[in-house]
Amino acid sequence: MTVTMDMSIGDILKMDGGIEKVLLDHGMHCTQCPVARMESLADACRAHGVDAGALQAKINDYLAKKE
Repeated sequence: MTVTMDMSIGDILKMDGGIEKVLLDHGMHCTQCPVARMESLADACRAHGVDAGALQAKINDYLAKKE
């Protein structure tokens, strides 16, 4: 499975428990916030000043290594 920019943080976190660490390592400390879980990856990154493309690539790299 591949993460896209329009996926919600909640749906991304449901894919694999280890994704939370990837998000936290990139300054996304909102993984437990109910509102943030409904935000898209792109919107959450914009709100936190995080490079969305780089984070998306890191998450997808993490998932690819698990296959």
